[in-house]
This record gives sequence, C-alpha cells and structure tokens, in this order.
Amino acid sequence: MYNLILITNILRILGEKGMTKSELAEKAGVSISFFTDLTNDKANPSLRIIEAIAEAMETPLPMLLDSSDMETADLEALANRKLTHLPKGFVWKGAVLSEFEAYQVDQWDKKNREFLLKSSKKDK
Repeated sequence: MYNLILITNILRILGEKGMTKSELAEKAGVSISFFTDLTNDKANPSLRIIEAIAEAMETPLPMLLDSSDMETADLEALANRKLTHLPKGFVWKGAVLSEFEAYQVDQWDKKNREFLLKSSKKDK
C-alpha cells in the first residue's frame, strides 16, 4: 500500500511540475530503469532514494507519503494514469488546505462523487 501511495504522489507531483520521469531520475541521481521500475511498482526504494526524489522535485518528503483520504481504487487509478473514469470537466487535485477549506472541499467532493455515481448508473 505504501508503494502505491508513494508512486501516486510522485506521478501526481511530476505532472504538476511538468517534469518527465527521465528529468526526475537524472536530477535525483537514479537510473531511468530503476525509476521506471519504481513507478511500475516493481522496485522498493530505500529511504535515501525517496529523499533524493523529494529533493529533486523540491517537495517535502512527507508529501510523498501522504495518503490523504483517498480510497485504494482512486490511488490505483492515479498511479496508473487511468483517470478516464472522470467525465469532461472533472479533475483530481491535491492541495494543502486550512481546516475550513478542507471541510468545504470534502463537501464538494461528496456532492461530485454522488453526481458521478448517478451518472455512471444512468450510462449502464
């Protein structure tokens, strides 16, 4: 489970920063083959490598291990870049929020998930 969280966060942050896997591997001092294995869940990085990746992405190490409140299915979809289940106009975004902002986002998330569930049932 922790590898899935790590991979998901690395891929998400890569996308947010507009970096490629090759750029990150070079900047972190790891081989592209190892990094590819890592993002395909075929490698177990040491803490030193995770730290090097965090530094290369200019991201605090704990952010790479933050699972927030996502369900396993959502983590797997993000890690595998399978966001096709989200209709046009919907996106997934990670953020650091105040408690009040987090409450508001949770309410929006709940409303949108209910809408998406109803929409998917109509499509079947």
